[in-house]
Amino acid sequence: MAMHSEIALPRKVRLVEVGPRDGLQNEKAIVPTDVKVALIDKLADAGFAAVEATSFVSPKWVPQLADAADVMARITRTPGVAYPVLVPNMKGFEGALAARVDEIAMFVAATESFSQRNTNCSIAESLERAAPVFAAARANGMRVRGYVSCVLGCPYEGDVAPATVRDIAARLVELGAYEVSLGDTIGTGTAGKTRLLIDTVAQAVPVAMLAGHFHDTYGQALTNLYASLEAGVATFDCSVSGLGGCPYARGATGNVASEDVVYLLDGLGIDCGIDMTTLRIAGQYISSALSREPASRVARALNAKSAAAQ
Repeated sequence: MAMHSEIALPRKVRLVEVGPRDGLQNEKAIVPTDVKVALIDKLADAGFAAVEATSFVSPKWVPQLADAADVMARITRTPGVAYPVLVPNMKGFEGALAARVDEIAMFVAATESFSQRNTNCSIAESLERAAPVFAAARANGMRVRGYVSCVLGCPYEGDVAPATVRDIAARLVELGAYEVSLGDTIGTGTAGKTRLLIDTVAQAVPVAMLAGHFHDTYGQALTNLYASLEAGVATFDCSVSGLGGCPYARGATGNVASEDVVYLLDGLGIDCGIDMTTLRIAGQYISSALSREPASRVARALNAKSAAAQ
């Protein structure tokens, strides 16, 4: 068995902050637009190269994100920061285009049951629907990020075959995705399964084009992230204060907390470009707005330490 010191971890990691979209979309009470705009600006100030701002989805399905155009009009667009938005279809794309969005993200589920419940169509149909959106994005000079959800488990079907995820990821790249984020939407994955998944997907898509998106339902997100680092993945999605869940997966908790990821990477000497203090302040801001404690253990520990020092 290889010793830890022999494993070459990436020296630099790109973090995509998904809290304002993936996190807030699950909040029952509507978060004021002012709060969303301030959160996005604070996260850009913390050093994220990409902040997923919102989603141009039907307000009927996700009332929380009905203010997508307003949010995009009011954020401060920091040079060098991407503000991707999720679009489910051509109607969403048209909304994103009108809002002068520079990058979109498109989702495909890794199981038929989740695809039907989430988008009312099969996996094959969702890929067919995605094709014109990719073409329109290309015609308008917009980058497209692909997401595959339920890669390590489905609330309806259980385990997911890594080869299925590989084939979907490969199709997204064929359509024009510059990167594919592999989402453990319900957080059931473990390190061994994560490593097998990445090694399998890498048969068709270069590791440099893969990102990890791990929810912490079973407390495995950081472990899965580390297993991905060992496999050469150098881009990860994370959510400030551990915001989020999945509206279609009962009990699924938020995406791995940004503060926890930054603490892990800092401890490994991996550069991620994030200022922990600025990030922690952003986390305190949104946690206060939602009247709750941060879900991030690192944030809670540092907040306690900071309070004790005063």
